[in-house]
Amino acid sequence: MPEEEEPPTPTPAPRRKGKAKAKSVLPPQPTRKSTRTSKPSYYVTRLFRGEGTTTGQEEEPAHTPSAAERQWYHPDWTGPSASSAFSAADFANSEIDYSFVAETAELIQITANELGDDPKTLTEARSRPDWPKWQEAMDREMKTLEDAGTWTDVPRPTDKNVVSSKWVFHIKRKADGTVKKYKARLVARGFTQRFGIDYFDTYSPVARLASIRTILAIAACNDWEIDTFNFNGAYLNGELNDNEQIYMEPPPRYGNQGEFVKFLLKSLYGLKQAGRKWYDTLVRTLADLGFHVSDADPGVFYAHDRDDITMLASHVDDCVITGTSKELITDYKQRLDAIFSLTDLGGIHWLLGIKIMHDRQACTISLSQTTYIETILDRFSLSDAKPYATPIVPGANYTRSQAPADPAEADYMQKIPYREAVGSLMYAAVATHPDITFAISTLSQFLDNPGCIHWEAVKRVFRYLAGTKTHTLTYGNERHNLTGFTNADGSSQEHHHAISGYAFFINGGAVSWASKKQELITLSTAEAEYVAATHAAKECIWLRRLMEPLFGPAPTPTTLYCDNQAALHLAAEDNYHAHTKHINIRYHFIRRTIADKQITMVYCPTEEMTADILTKALPKYKTAIHLQNLGIVQA
Repeated sequence: MPEEEEPPTPTPAPRRKGKAKAKSVLPPQPTRKSTRTSKPSYYVTRLFRGEGTTTGQEEEPAHTPSAAERQWYHPDWTGPSASSAFSAADFANSEIDYSFVAETAELIQITANELGDDPKTLTEARSRPDWPKWQEAMDREMKTLEDAGTWTDVPRPTDKNVVSSKWVFHIKRKADGTVKKYKARLVARGFTQRFGIDYFDTYSPVARLASIRTILAIAACNDWEIDTFNFNGAYLNGELNDNEQIYMEPPPRYGNQGEFVKFLLKSLYGLKQAGRKWYDTLVRTLADLGFHVSDADPGVFYAHDRDDITMLASHVDDCVITGTSKELITDYKQRLDAIFSLTDLGGIHWLLGIKIMHDRQACTISLSQTTYIETILDRFSLSDAKPYATPIVPGANYTRSQAPADPAEADYMQKIPYREAVGSLMYAAVATHPDITFAISTLSQFLDNPGCIHWEAVKRVFRYLAGTKTHTLTYGNERHNLTGFTNADGSSQEHHHAISGYAFFINGGAVSWASKKQELITLSTAEAEYVAATHAAKECIWLRRLMEPLFGPAPTPTTLYCDNQAALHLAAEDNYHAHTKHINIRYHFIRRTIADKQITMVYCPTEEMTADILTKALPKYKTAIHLQNLGIVQA
């Protein structure tokens, strides 16, 4: 069924019988190119003149970019290096077509720099009118580091690796977009560290987004208090081991690279092991306060106090805490503040770039990424694009054969920020917009060599988000326990792997979802649905284990809906089938979960299968229906 917004294919006029008088055929006219004069920004112009660097470290020698790097500065530049003189006449003589700004990688980078509020380098911060505020933020950061005893000055060693550092700037904003705080962070350049010499373990767990959504959905339904807080200088609380000797250059503008360097006593942002050291410190501290690490998610902690339960989810230094007792929540925050310096943000409004609206009276909570979506639309010059009703064209088939077919198209696609665009969309897909998950999963297969058709499909996803950017993922409109939907699409794509999709719901909203290519080639639709059900069962068991500290072991099985009768019989009956005898034993895991009364599978008509939107492109009327089924509603 074609989309209304897609222009119909023109049909040729019918030929009349008989002889027709020959008509003169005009030669094809050349494609008109835009006459718009391209002008680089002040930042790029300074780079071409050899003023400043791309990293903001004025003390470093000038860098001459390679030919591959120069395309990110300006597509018309053919000179020997970026430090050569570049006249305005060279820009005026450019003939490149800038009719669509988002089709040039260099202009995308310029747009991101100019539209963003955060200076990217120290030089840029000093050139801004709000430099005094950045200077104050840097002074506060240095005072915090010195008060914490982060380093000591020692003579420069001759046989040790010395790590450099840089300043990172960020404007923290409130939920309404107003400026809350100017923040400057001194970070070490950890990429200059060497494994086995000045760092070892680096893995640092954080709470999964699915865990945070699950906790928020349960807390809202039970009308619990939900607070957030940030640890100030979290990484500075991590202690380095004796075998981790790290030397660092003095911070820019706060010392010269002379005889003395900084010997780090505590971890610093940017170090390879900084996240791990902070997590170990946090676990020990919370254990002393009576918290336990969740078996399902190491970034989630819980504590029991008689009949009260408190849960805390940590994502580096951003934390959300909720529970049955408001007094306990306040007490835990005060005890943590006595150990670490933290900023109490009160009731939840903003978390990880997601705006959260908690309606205590209606017992609902809504998650929105309107600000984030508007930012990426601005970045790729699609703010005024026409909204589409679906994220992907129904029936469209994207293949690797649609990659650039000639050098001209390949050169054109090299300037397209395809990877950056897909990466920007991915955060929306995993956070609050499961409706674009299938589209992003499909288009991510072509990151290494995308074609023009793939790029047009990515822009379509942006246009879809432009029409749904104010929608919210809401929990509490319905009241029900954990339920799930599982589905598979068969082998409709060129790789012949089926696409598995599942979605799990609590109180009317999706808390966990996925759209993934199956790791094997199945021989029937029933087999594909059976494999998809096994993957959904694993996620279901994880969610049950995550909620176990709150309510104890679930007394009843979780309902998992499937729209394939053959897969239901195959999962329920442990019998021999001639057409399924080849299935690997690992995919029969679903039978064990049903036998253990952890899951019960129920038939669901295809028209009501919510996970359908996670496995295939749907027409707009089905997209609208499943959008509501996922809990995504118009704000």
